[in-house]
Amino acid sequence: MAMSIILSRQFFNRPTLTVARSLIGKYLVRQSEREVLAGKIIEVEAYIGTEDKACHASKGRTARTETLFGRPGISYVYLIYGMYHLVNVITERVEFPAAVLIRAIEVDGRLIDGPGKLCRELDVDRSLNRHDLTEGRLLWFEDRGAKVLRKQIGTFPRIGVEYAGAWAKKPWRFRLLGAGHHPGRSGRQS
Repeated sequence: MAMSIILSRQFFNRPTLTVARSLIGKYLVRQSEREVLAGKIIEVEAYIGTEDKACHASKGRTARTETLFGRPGISYVYLIYGMYHLVNVITERVEFPAAVLIRAIEVDGRLIDGPGKLCRELDVDRSLNRHDLTEGRLLWFEDRGAKVLRKQIGTFPRIGVEYAGAWAKKPWRFRLLGAGHHPGRSGRQS
């Protein structure tokens, strides 16, 4: 069995689309007071820069978006609709707002499809905002040696960002093909 390696800051300090695609097949690990849960990453979504109308930073630098301008490998956790937490990892260089949203994971063969559902399953909330995901404590990413070929990853338009116009149609959502329900008819292999 391959050894688990915690993903380093260098892993996240790369172009966001490269990081997003590279996260497919890696694991998101949560150590809580009760247990350690690990989910294989099935789907992610990329957000890149202030020009990207779907990125929170497109509205400017605010108290909420400050985290997006931070170091790669830091978490960006926020609340939507007053009830769902979503977890992202910051990518690229400091002062350039970019992140990858974790949308779906598989835990013990069970698909947890949806960024709010996976945060609820892993007990992720705003207390983990700005958490260093490269330290291997509370919440982190692991490479467990599984190889995912490029042809196994589908690309799709992003979800829930229709307000972003043409930016919503960017094929910046990546999903492991054959893993549970396959959303998006306009997806293609990348």
